[in-house]
Amino acid sequence: MKLDLLLVPIGARYADMRAAAVAAEESGWDGVWTWDHLRDPDETADAGVVESWTALSALAEATRRVTIGPLVLNTGLRHPGVLANMTATLQQVSGGRLLLGIGAGATPSMAYAREQTALGMEVPGDRVRAERVAETAQVLRRLWSGDPSSFAGRRFRLDRPSGFLRPDPPPPIIVGGFGPRMAAIAGRFGDGFNTQAMHPHLAELARVAREACADAGRDPTRFEVSVFAGLGPRWLREDTPERARIERAGVSRLILLVSPPYDLEAVRSRR
Repeated sequence: MKLDLLLVPIGARYADMRAAAVAAEESGWDGVWTWDHLRDPDETADAGVVESWTALSALAEATRRVTIGPLVLNTGLRHPGVLANMTATLQQVSGGRLLLGIGAGATPSMAYAREQTALGMEVPGDRVRAERVAETAQVLRRLWSGDPSSFAGRRFRLDRPSGFLRPDPPPPIIVGGFGPRMAAIAGRFGDGFNTQAMHPHLAELARVAREACADAGRDPTRFEVSVFAGLGPRWLREDTPERARIERAGVSRLILLVSPPYDLEAVRSRR
């Protein structure tokens, strides 16, 4: 099982994120991630949030081995055509180390929704946000493959696209979610599904995702399930009930969260 580190960006400074990412690479972690948020949902004074894609681009230059990725990009913040070009560029910068996480973003009732409403952006209901994730994955694959045909979805359109930068290789698309609808979208359109390590229905969600992958005519054995949790001994040790549970569900990547100020000694010792 791969073991990754997620650097929570709320209240962070890039210099500290860089130091933690370098420490993670030197200490044998497999990947480095960060969240895609624009502001502190608790509205802590002067906390600030480092923007994910900018930080990841810089971390790609600061590291050489670890995979990097956003967990997960809110598809309501970036048009998939723009994201396709951003992805192709970062794949070049990183030398092919990108894992692209995408998700539906906050529900209207969540505190994170203020990231969009404060800027006059719409936060639609579950159905619309789920459709946006599915169509984003389709648009990305079309543009990455050089498919020049038009696309007319409910949320996005392509008008005979051509000449867009293509990533080499195209990065895996990891769809984040917490229920069967997003698990099925991940299986049908993505290369992996990400959810909480302690999700009470983890095994069922993994099954839904893999069955949707097979139904779409793709190889479910190549589909990855990853989970996230807080950095701590019960997840770092291989002999705990928590690790055994996620292994039974077929989880292949465990992403552990660390908040600023990052404890570099804990990162280096993986404790």
